[in-house]
Amino acid sequence: MLTRRRYKQTKTLDQRLAEEAIRLRDEARVLPPGRQREMLLRRARQDETAMQIDAWLRSPGLKAPI
Repeated sequence: MLTRRRYKQTKTLDQRLAEEAIRLRDEARVLPPGRQREMLLRRARQDETAMQIDAWLRSPGLKAPI
């Protein structure tokens, strides 16, 4: 049976997503307009959306569905 590798995260999910979004936008800034640039910007937007969803899920006002 294979054992699962455990990795202790030293940064929060928000921090990791924010850093990746910044890195992706910086990479996209130096590229000419095209498919590669658009893919990097799309991934950066996805990271920002994930940060918003995570904040919403952790918010104290969130109510469970009935």
